[in-house]
Amino acid sequence: MKALLMAVLSLTLLAPLAEARNTPCSGKKGGVSHCSGGKFVCKDGTISKSRQVCTR
Repeated sequence: MKALLMAVLSLTLLAPLAEARNTPCSGKKGGVSHCSGGKFVCKDGTISKSRQVCTR
């Protein structure tokens, strides 16, 4: 029972870390507003330096 509790607790604590990833316009940029020419336009008006192609 103790091992099961430890496994559940570990997964609960580590799950947010697994979802943490670099996303275009993250942090102070406020997220993605829209696409322009395959580039991500951030909500603060700047163009993301991401190498990903925006298809939104």
